[in-house]
Amino acid sequence: MIFWWTAKRTILNNNLRLIHPTIRYNKRKSIYKTEEAKKLRFYFLTRYLDYLKNYEQIVEKRFTGAIQVYKVFMEGVKDFMSDSKDYFRIIRILNSPGVPGTKFEKLLRREIELYQQMPKDMRKVAPVLLISALPLGPYVILPLAYMLPRYLLCSHFWTLQQKSDFDVLNLRDRLHHNRPVFRHLQSQLSFLKPHCLFDPWSRILGVIGSGSQPCVKEIIQCKDLFMAEPYHLFYLSRSHVIHLLKLHDMHRGWFRRTRLAERAYILREMDKAIMREGGVHNLPLPALKKSCSLRGLNPANMQTEEMVKWLTDWIQLSNNTDKESYSLLLHGPILLGYNSPSNWKLIYKDK
Repeated sequence: MIFWWTAKRTILNNNLRLIHPTIRYNKRKSIYKTEEAKKLRFYFLTRYLDYLKNYEQIVEKRFTGAIQVYKVFMEGVKDFMSDSKDYFRIIRILNSPGVPGTKFEKLLRREIELYQQMPKDMRKVAPVLLISALPLGPYVILPLAYMLPRYLLCSHFWTLQQKSDFDVLNLRDRLHHNRPVFRHLQSQLSFLKPHCLFDPWSRILGVIGSGSQPCVKEIIQCKDLFMAEPYHLFYLSRSHVIHLLKLHDMHRGWFRRTRLAERAYILREMDKAIMREGGVHNLPLPALKKSCSLRGLNPANMQTEEMVKWLTDWIQLSNNTDKESYSLLLHGPILLGYNSPSNWKLIYKDK
């Protein structure tokens, strides 16, 4: 009986399949679901890949400040490394065998400026770079550095606007030391009464004190005063030296007089490089402004002809100084630019 019922059921099922070919509907339905799932997974995968392709734009839109800081920092690292390589190349040139006085003749004006500036930049940014290389270091030091970029970073890591703003602030800080340096020059005038240059020198100080600037030829005539007491570097008072250091954007640490003499030497070599490269008139405008600012003149709102005239006078003074009269060149910002209207506007613009 059981055998008969099983055989009958098998025959019935076979007949049903012949009559209804879609009787395996359930199995086909499962296959259909799998194909749809594949299509669905492919759709989401495609969308995900598109999202990844546009991830940078999405992050830039939502976290604009953070991305900009990161980009500026990475570009700063590249620029800093490039200038560091150039700096060490310059060091090798200056340390190579040969006559010491002629080695700077192989360098361009920009390279000499880099030689002067890079040691300060390297000292300034070294702590940030070292800490950022530690585990979790970037999360701590980079936000702090970009909260205080003027003090913890150098110009390689600044935006164009920051470079402009910080250059103005740095020059203003330097110009605040003009008056103390001028007062120190005045304070030694009585010491020079027996000197044959007392009258022309007192006239120069009087002209500066009255709000004008003396002629560069008159200044050069008083060169001998800076080759002996009281204006030679060796005889300057401690306070005078400190203000002179700050006037030239230098720290007040060790070997003050030696470093001032070296600064004067570097300034003379820059002036020679300018003349080798075609003279003041051939300087591009950004280089002209930078050269004036480096020597203590605020180039903001000045005509190109005025900057050319001032820098030409500076180079004339520089050409008439030597190792024994470096002090004269170091006082050039006072003797040539103390009463410059652009300098006074910068110092007292808030008053």
